[in-house]
Amino acid sequence: MGKHQKHTKLPLRNNDNFAPNEIAIIGTKCNEVSKLVNEISAKLDQYKLAYFDASHAKEESKQIVEKFIFNLNGNITINSIGNLNKFNQRIQFSQYDFMFINGNHYQATKQILVLDNEKEASVLKRLDQLTNIQFIIKLTDDAQFFEFLLEKNPLIKNLKCYAISEIDKISKHIENLIQEKIALIQGLVLAGGKSTRMGTDKGVLNFYGKNQRDVAIDLLKKHQLKTYLSVREEQEITIENKVEDTFIGLGPFGAICSAFQSNPNVAWLVLATDLPFVNDAVIQKLLKHRNPSKVATTIKGKGKQFPEPLITIWEPKSYTLLLNYLAQGYSCPRKVLINSDVEIIEVDDDLIRNINTPEEFKAAKKEINE
Repeated sequence: MGKHQKHTKLPLRNNDNFAPNEIAIIGTKCNEVSKLVNEISAKLDQYKLAYFDASHAKEESKQIVEKFIFNLNGNITINSIGNLNKFNQRIQFSQYDFMFINGNHYQATKQILVLDNEKEASVLKRLDQLTNIQFIIKLTDDAQFFEFLLEKNPLIKNLKCYAISEIDKISKHIENLIQEKIALIQGLVLAGGKSTRMGTDKGVLNFYGKNQRDVAIDLLKKHQLKTYLSVREEQEITIENKVEDTFIGLGPFGAICSAFQSNPNVAWLVLATDLPFVNDAVIQKLLKHRNPSKVATTIKGKGKQFPEPLITIWEPKSYTLLLNYLAQGYSCPRKVLINSDVEIIEVDDDLIRNINTPEEFKAAKKEINE
């Protein structure tokens, strides 16, 4: 008999130890680590970066109330109560492109080794934490590789090595590590709606000589995107790449969450089937201006107040937010966009018109034929 599985096997998010993408700085004093992080962060301010450290206070009195102090400039000081737990931290840190970790206190999946002649004992103590060194930094010109480092890894001298003053080069190396983890984009054509106002499935409306859902799939495939059709379970559509709703009865919001549940490690370019005027140029513009540091890159009509969630690139980091909104009882993807850090691209209103009724369909078909 096979082993009984208690829980549904879901694809896991590609996380490092505490965050989606992290690096520990090991081998030198805490203030040197902190200074280095600040200098690198100043060079990479287009990304969402964070620094994870331990408190250095000798004795902290037991806190009895959690404090959240909001500043008018947008800064928040948080003094919270809680124990370190990697699962909680992965939720907390899910929005960051890169997390720096003080390796004197915590272990990360990747490391930067700083060669500091005064810290031999400290590095020896953390030798087992040096599992995936990305590059070396020399604190001083005369900094040496300790013998035990060479014994453990004879090829360590082949790693890229920088002087502590070479902040531009170090920052560029970190930027490459950020870029390497930018998610691939897959297409998601929404064809699972009930089409109540239209009275017939909007996915099979014929504007261009074939089903509109096929037109939308072809449009995304043309831009080299592996594309899936989002459907309800009861829809009998035979197509190889499809995502069936697992979040039932939540409309497009549920379709997006279902796509992320099937693959939480890609960004999903979502396109509704009731947008027949979306063309190559719109998709090209969306892809060109994609900003993976934001929650999403979305299209807005120039004359419209709000963005269009159903022609949007939703980044992997948006999945956590979508589920948080759902937990509060909201299932409107536009509400998530309006209240989140998103990249907005403006196009002419005409290009993103929704076709919802038989009258609108007739008028749009006539316009397209002309």
